[in-house]
Amino acid sequence: MTPAARIASAIEILDRVLAGHPAEQSLLRWSRASRFAGSGDRAAVRDLVFEALRRRNSLAALGGGCDGRRLMIGMLRDGDTDPDTVFTGMGHAPAALSDAERHQGVDSPPVIDLPEWILPFWRESLGEEADRIAALMGQRAPVWLRVNGRKSSVEQALAALADDGVEAKADDRLEGALQVTSGERRIARSGAYLEGLVELQDLSPQMACAALPLKSGDRVLDYCAGGGGKALALACRQGGLKIDAHDADPGRMQDIPARAARAGVSIRLTDRVAGKYQLVVADVPCSGSGTWRRSPDAKWRLDEKNLDNLTATQSQILDSCSKFVAPAGHLAYMTCSLLDEENDRQIAAFLSRNDRFSLISRQLWTPVTASDGFFLALLQRNP
Repeated sequence: MTPAARIASAIEILDRVLAGHPAEQSLLRWSRASRFAGSGDRAAVRDLVFEALRRRNSLAALGGGCDGRRLMIGMLRDGDTDPDTVFTGMGHAPAALSDAERHQGVDSPPVIDLPEWILPFWRESLGEEADRIAALMGQRAPVWLRVNGRKSSVEQALAALADDGVEAKADDRLEGALQVTSGERRIARSGAYLEGLVELQDLSPQMACAALPLKSGDRVLDYCAGGGGKALALACRQGGLKIDAHDADPGRMQDIPARAARAGVSIRLTDRVAGKYQLVVADVPCSGSGTWRRSPDAKWRLDEKNLDNLTATQSQILDSCSKFVAPAGHLAYMTCSLLDEENDRQIAAFLSRNDRFSLISRQLWTPVTASDGFFLALLQRNP
């Protein structure tokens, strides 16, 4: 595919996403219908789509409107490329620009790439860092790996990755955290990944898992396990744990057995939680506002009603999973959100109705201090 044909494909996909369809689903639909597109073409089109969604407002301002065509016009202008050189109407290129399109949006000022309704929540939650973090959310997210200390040292993992064309570097903020610098699309086929030496996990949740109290023999419950990332991180960090993984939708946990086997650890899946645990981890459903540069279409689908529903669900989960914490045990409440409504206010409300728990610590990681936005509140049940 030519660069112009890739942009034409991105326009088609963006129009579908902007109509309300998930980005991943729309990309998959296009890929299946476009057998002529090679792996490089698919990757390039994906990058165009996600870049446009990350910076939808600012590119719409530059392009003169918020549809796939004008977002691509805005992206070209932002990169100092004359859209007339791409929008030629020749071959598989997008149709030529109209006179109106040539003059729309060229002098528009920069804007914040967030839904307008969420700005008060965002700024109240993040204070002086709000606009800086919003700007960082418009950039592509780095890829992070977690070294499995059960199977490898950092040096061995780096060497094994390099053998398969994946370059990475250690991060001094957390032992075992690797930032990928090139070859990220080779990770899933690399020997280091397939043999369980490394696992994909962002730096911020890695830091959260490293902050949790653990000792051999502890019973640990990953209450909203999903794909099992937190359970795997804990199992690889401390031997002798008895880890149960639970999710309201058991289908979300289908990959955990294979991932655990690859990592060389044991995680038991359960749909009925019973007994008491020394540590309960609740990485609850949330807005995902801390991960919007990875799934940028999600921020444009979220509305205030969705946020209200999410906070109600979070409250219910806190009340439910707290019943499984043993006396003197810990409850780790986690979100990949940057919003106070889902974080500190949620914890304050829980503590106001439950005097059996005390707040031990809380931490909010952002793209300024770590990588994704991620929140951890560590609570302890009174003996």
